[in-house]
Amino acid sequence: MGFVRGFIEFARVDMPHVPVEERVKSFCEIYGTLPDDKAKIQAGRCMDCGIPFCMHECPLHNDMPDFNDFVCEGEYRKAYTVLSSTNNFPEITGRICPALCEEGCTLGIHRDPVGIKSVERKIAEYAFEHGYVRAQNISDRSGKKVAVVGSGPAALAAAQQLNRYGHDVTVFEKMNKIGGLLRYGIPDFKLPKDVLDRRIALLEQEGIVFRTSSMVGSIKELENGVHNDSVTEIRGEQLLSEYDAVVLAPGSETPRDLKLPGRELKGIHFALDFLIAQNRENNGDCVNPIDVNGKNVVVIGGGETASDCIGVSIRKGAKTVTQLDYHEELPESVDISMAWPDWRRIKRTSSSHEEGCTRLFSTNTLEFNGKGKVKSVKVNKVKWTAPRKFEGIDGTESSIDADVVLIAMGYAHPSASLVKEFSLETDQRGNILAKTEGEDAYRTSNPKVFAAGDGRKGQSLVVYAIAEGRRCAESVNRFLKK
Repeated sequence: MGFVRGFIEFARVDMPHVPVEERVKSFCEIYGTLPDDKAKIQAGRCMDCGIPFCMHECPLHNDMPDFNDFVCEGEYRKAYTVLSSTNNFPEITGRICPALCEEGCTLGIHRDPVGIKSVERKIAEYAFEHGYVRAQNISDRSGKKVAVVGSGPAALAAAQQLNRYGHDVTVFEKMNKIGGLLRYGIPDFKLPKDVLDRRIALLEQEGIVFRTSSMVGSIKELENGVHNDSVTEIRGEQLLSEYDAVVLAPGSETPRDLKLPGRELKGIHFALDFLIAQNRENNGDCVNPIDVNGKNVVVIGGGETASDCIGVSIRKGAKTVTQLDYHEELPESVDISMAWPDWRRIKRTSSSHEEGCTRLFSTNTLEFNGKGKVKSVKVNKVKWTAPRKFEGIDGTESSIDADVVLIAMGYAHPSASLVKEFSLETDQRGNILAKTEGEDAYRTSNPKVFAAGDGRKGQSLVVYAIAEGRRCAESVNRFLKK
């Protein structure tokens, strides 16, 4: 149960971080791992409350009380055994998860919650450093073959679980490297790619086969804004004939566009055009063609992708960065008794926001202006009249200087090309239709095809994707054992 007087005597200890004035000079990781002594104190603040809503709020249902207790005792091997039994990639969630678990921590009702995320990262890094993380030897093979399409968190979790069930797994990825948005969408200052490569190497050692630059479906039918490095097209019927089951985990790839007057002007880009190019540049593959140095950048959107665009723009020398969010500005705190243990609707400031940008709320984009190239964005203030309905406020129109506009409004659905390739049913939003309960959980309208992650659920968090990948693998395993 940690220390006898854990949270009574010890305050919350956050992960070390690089000061703003230093971190904006490079793409190096901005957060560090707790040293042993501070990790012991942080874990010891958890006093086994007896009603661990932290486990309930976590989509993976990680056993926080137990691994906190083991860390407090210095038993890192046991802590990693507990953590890795529910989480395939704790070194990743320990970096980029928003920590839903901490919102559900009972300590958080009246003071700072236990820093579960920082402890999770510490366990993972300690385990790698001391050789606890090793490729599992899969000796008992079933003879069944599974194709996994996509290589993001849902796909990799499903692949690892299915491989450990004894099935032969091949992962097909249309980009030239494995990782999906973990590699191409998330900036290095949040998730260094050597962390990802370290895990992928282990998956390969366990026997998973990766086929990159391999597009399942038709390249010609990809929507605008969906990225692709493929040199090979693979037909769905080929996978269905060669494999005993197919798992689709493509993510939610099709970006939401903003089709307003002036959208055709140069200098207006989808967020991932910018973020993917920068990750490629950091890897030495190319130079980011979207130049923001010395320019006025406007980011449209209020989520994590928008925040990432802000952080990258600042590091690339943008003159100004302005974020436009049509949602109302939320309060910075709420009555915790009315919100706990769920995710609180409050104003949150990301590490990128800390680095310097102008945030405009209740602001709607009306049009883009310029001659051949964008020079400004026309906006107005809005008021919300219903949960999904707002109207403009007369007399509030204004213009914002903009040399570069990054559209970061989220993603609508997976590419329709993949859906069409397997003739699958979809929901009203274009996501692959598959229920999540019962004997046929995660099975699509094609009995040999299963779906998991954002391509089924809609855009969400990495931790949800890992959870879906694991549960989908369970369903596929039941199917293959019939």
